[in-house]
Amino acid sequence: MKKLQSIEEFNEYKNGDGTVFMFTAGWCPDCRVIDPVMPDVEESFEQFDFVSVDRDEFIDLCAQLDVYGIPSFLAFSDGKELGRFVSRDRKTQEEIESFIAGLSK
Repeated sequence: MKKLQSIEEFNEYKNGDGTVFMFTAGWCPDCRVIDPVMPDVEESFEQFDFVSVDRDEFIDLCAQLDVYGIPSFLAFSDGKELGRFVSRDRKTQEEIESFIAGLSK
């Protein structure tokens, strides 16, 4: 998974052909639980780019997007939000895959 480097890069991905942003943080235990399954999720949904967003590095972006719980997922294509899976609850691989499968570009 790519790691977001800048707000400009966020805008490029957001305006691209389909990106799932995973909002996370190094100190988040629920984020560490899903880290090992994310390569399988990415492989199952190759039509999307997957980008990790460190909540602590991009706190203003998180506030702008109303992302207050992590891990959380936001999907965009052509500048439009396709969907969000945002909560502070632990997420399973099945829940993440179900969310992504329900997105339509």
